[in-house]
Amino acid sequence: MEIRKVYAPYSKTGEQVGQTPLEGYVEVNQAVYPAVNTGLINENGEWVGLKSSDKQFRIDPKHEAIPNGATVLSPQSDPQFIDMTGFNDLFVAFKVSNGGNYAISAVMGPDTNTFANLSPVNPPADLKGTDSSTDVMKVFFNDSSESLTADVWNIFNIQSRLSGQKLLQFKITNSSGGESSIQFAALRVV
Repeated sequence: MEIRKVYAPYSKTGEQVGQTPLEGYVEVNQAVYPAVNTGLINENGEWVGLKSSDKQFRIDPKHEAIPNGATVLSPQSDPQFIDMTGFNDLFVAFKVSNGGNYAISAVMGPDTNTFANLSPVNPPADLKGTDSSTDVMKVFFNDSSESLTADVWNIFNIQSRLSGQKLLQFKITNSSGGESSIQFAALRVV
C-alpha cells in the first residue's frame, strides 16, 4: 500500500494559502496489516487466552453392566466434570450395549469440586436457570426418554443451553429393559 498526503483536519487554511499554523498536509499511512487476536488482559491484569473448540471427543471409561433402572454419572474420569467456561455448544455421545430408552439430564457435580469458589454444590441436581426468552427458572437439559441404538455412538448437539457451565455432569438412567454397559463422550465448541 502507499502513503499519501491529505489535508490535515486541524489545519486552519486550505491548500491555496502558503502560511498555516500547521502544515496543510499530513501523511496518512494506508497500509493494511494483518492482526491476530490471541487473548486479552483481564480486569485483574492477567493474560487470558482465547478458547478454541475441542478437536476430538473426550471419551469417558465405560460403566459396565448397569442394571435396568440404575443411574450413572459421567464423566467419571479426572476431571469428573465438564468445564464449559468460554464454550457455547456441546456435542455429547452415548454408546450403549443394550438398545432402548435412556433418561439423560445435565446436572451439577460432583460435590468434591467447587463451582468457581463455591463448595459444596448440590449434586446431582438438574441445572436450572433463565435464558433470553423468560425470566422464570427452568431446567436446562432433561430428556426423560431418549431412544439409543446399541453398539454405535449416538451423537447429539446441545446448542447454547449449557454455555459457561463450570461444573457439568450428565446423569444417565438405563430404562432399556435390561442390563447395559454405558459409555459417554463430550466435545466442547466455542
